[in-house]
Amino acid sequence: MGLKAGIVGLPNVGKSTLFNAITNSNVEAANYPFATINPNVGTVIVPDERVENLVKIFNPKKTIYSTFEFCDIAGLVKGASKGEGLGNQFLSHIRETDAIIEVVRCFENPEIIHVENTVDPIRDIEIINLELVMADLESCQNRLSKIENKARISKDKEALYEVNVLNRAKLLLQEGKALRGMSLSEEETKIMKNFNFLTLKPIIYVANVADSDLSNLENCKFYNEVKEYAEKENAQAIAVSCEIEAELSKYSKEEKAEFLKTLGVEMSGLDQLAKSAYKLLNLSTFFTVGADEVRAWTFKNGMTAPDCAGIIHTDFKKGFIKAEVYTYQDIMEYKSESALKEAGKLRVEGKDYVAKDGYIFFFRFNV
Repeated sequence: MGLKAGIVGLPNVGKSTLFNAITNSNVEAANYPFATINPNVGTVIVPDERVENLVKIFNPKKTIYSTFEFCDIAGLVKGASKGEGLGNQFLSHIRETDAIIEVVRCFENPEIIHVENTVDPIRDIEIINLELVMADLESCQNRLSKIENKARISKDKEALYEVNVLNRAKLLLQEGKALRGMSLSEEETKIMKNFNFLTLKPIIYVANVADSDLSNLENCKFYNEVKEYAEKENAQAIAVSCEIEAELSKYSKEEKAEFLKTLGVEMSGLDQLAKSAYKLLNLSTFFTVGADEVRAWTFKNGMTAPDCAGIIHTDFKKGFIKAEVYTYQDIMEYKSESALKEAGKLRVEGKDYVAKDGYIFFFRFNV
């Protein structure tokens, strides 16, 4: 599954620094607005120690982790929805993503310019979120102007249904509220997805805190403001020091662990971000294993075994016969598939079986 998250925020809040850390790349991270002119895209490995443990058992020729694509989008400014700054060009880039990572500056540093001159994370969030709302309102009104008269005259049921849900969306947007707050039926959700509304996308707020605040977040005023704001939205907020993440990206796995220990932090911000993104998008992981390859695959919770087979190849889903299934915990205990079979831990499941996180699949199919 190709998954993409867009990193957004005001200029100079740490977006490109975070992106550099994510991809271990060299995107320009300059101390002035619009250093990022084109959206930079990087595909990153989702860390998963289960893959490493499976590799120890199967000793494969190839190892493939799940991946997540991050898109670094240039800093938005007040009035972006009306073309200010570099405007709608960047709003269109956000439409192509599955989720939004909104980076918020939560540190004081007189040497780093703030586009609004002072550090105020809630003001910054509201500037960005209002621009996204206004862009959605324009999209909503444009669609209604094309379909409303036609629906009224033709009495077409599908068109009338669409007009109804769009008018509800318009009222919410006119109040300055995100579409994530709408209560939608399954059918309404399908209609709304057609328009790629920005404020319908799930969001994570990344509070870019000072290095010194990372191990003492309960006393970090700015982070707690962001956390409280996110909770009211039923959104997620995580604290990250983008500078530390950039430093960590240069280290080996062992060096990272030692460095985090000295900071009094258990998990890097990037690992937190990957886990939060998975949770946000309701994702889990299944594995395929063998002497040739150990591979992690991303799937949406609720998918059946044939759906998961289709992630590997569409023919696997079309010709699905059955799936041989066992758990990660069981292979860790028994250490081989033959021992699993002897213990009766390997099951055969059919088309209605709903996949679970951490399960190992072997699909049988016929095309």
